[in-house]
Parts: sequence; C-alpha cells; structure tokens
Amino acid sequence: MKEDEFIREVNEEYRRDRAAEVWKRYSGVFIGIAVLVVLGVGGWRFWQHEQQVQAETASRRFDEAVRSAKDKGAEAVKSFEAVAAEAPGGYRVLARLRAAAETGKTDAAAGAKAYAAIAQDTAIGQGLRDVARLRGALLRLDAEDPEALNTLQGLATPTNAFRHTAREMLGLTALRKGDLEGAGRWFDQIAGDRETPPGLRQRLEVYIALVAGGPVQVSDAAPAAPAAPPPPQVTR
Repeated sequence: MKEDEFIREVNEEYRRDRAAEVWKRYSGVFIGIAVLVVLGVGGWRFWQHEQQVQAETASRRFDEAVRSAKDKGAEAVKSFEAVAAEAPGGYRVLARLRAAAETGKTDAAAGAKAYAAIAQDTAIGQGLRDVARLRGALLRLDAEDPEALNTLQGLATPTNAFRHTAREMLGLTALRKGDLEGAGRWFDQIAGDRETPPGLRQRLEVYIALVAGGPVQVSDAAPAAPAAPPPPQVTR
C-alpha cells in the first residue's frame, strides 16, 4: 500500500512539474488565445447588434416608403431607391423591386429596365431574380417585345416556381394574336401540371372554351336594324 501511495505521489508531482513547465513556456500563447476568443465573441455580439439596428431602421424606412407609394408617385420611387442604397441585403432587394414596380406604373420601359438590372445581379438569389424577370416581361408584353416572350418561355419550364403565371401569359398572348394552336399548347401544359393553383384551373376552363370556339370575327359595320312589325289589322 505504501509503495502504491509513493508511486501515486511521484506521478502527481511529475504532472505538476510538467504543467508548470508548459505554463511557463506557453503562458503568453494561452493568454493571447483567450484574449482573441473574448474579442471575437465581443466583436460577434457587436456585429449582431449593429445588424439588428440596421434591419430595424431599414424596416421602418421601407414601411414609410410603402405608405408614401399610395399617394406619391415619383417621390415613392426615390424613397425606395434611398432604402435600397443603405439597407442590408433583404430589404435592399425588396426596395429595388418596389422601386421598379412604381417606375413601371408610369413608364413601362423604364420599369422593365429596372427589373432587368435586378435579374442580372448575381449577388441576389435565383428566386428573386426570377421574380424580376417575370415582372419585367409582363411590363413588355403590351409592346409585343419578342424578348418578353423569350423570358416567359424560359420561366415556363416544369421546375420553375413561376411557370404557372408564365404559361398563362404565353397562352393569353397567343390567344390574343389568333394563334389558337399555340394557345392550346400552353393551356394543355397548365392542365397537365398537378401543381397548377385552383384559381388558375378555374380560369383555364374559360381559356379552353375560347380556343375550342375558334377565331371570333369582329365587324366594324353597324348591325342591321330589325324588321319593322307589320301594321295592325283594323276590322270594321
């Protein structure tokens, strides 16, 4: 027993000596690491606080711009552009999208250009870039811009989240041009998609009926007046 206690005491003494030697040699390194950890945690906390402050400020300014958009046109665009210039990532993109939307209300070409700039920004997620592509294409549809149709066709692929709207717009554009076959193809894709929203399926019934009815001839000539009724018979 005494021999075991002696060995244990020797081992403990050896460990204490080794620990003291290691501390003496590397104490500066240990202290430096501890300081870096403390500074890193403090810096991270400070960064989180700053991000929260910026997000709250951006949220407040974005809400103010949304409210101003109801009454002010050009001023609302400037408000959203100001938010986009200073806000953190999420609010920056939302503000750019709203600025493009407000611009498109008075100038479709300028609005489409603003959406195109968002769609080409690789720093933005693919989903939001597709939103910009879709909205920009819709602004150019009335001008019968071929590029708008190409954009919608790119969004109408089976895996794209915005395929339903893209297919509907492509079908309606073909229908307006009298291309019943092309319209029917797009409407068939909508009908065959299991994820087509219920509201679109209801509208689809009308679209298919229009395609089945064939082209409608519209005449500018005034309709013929109905025949006059025969004079009353007078009996004596």
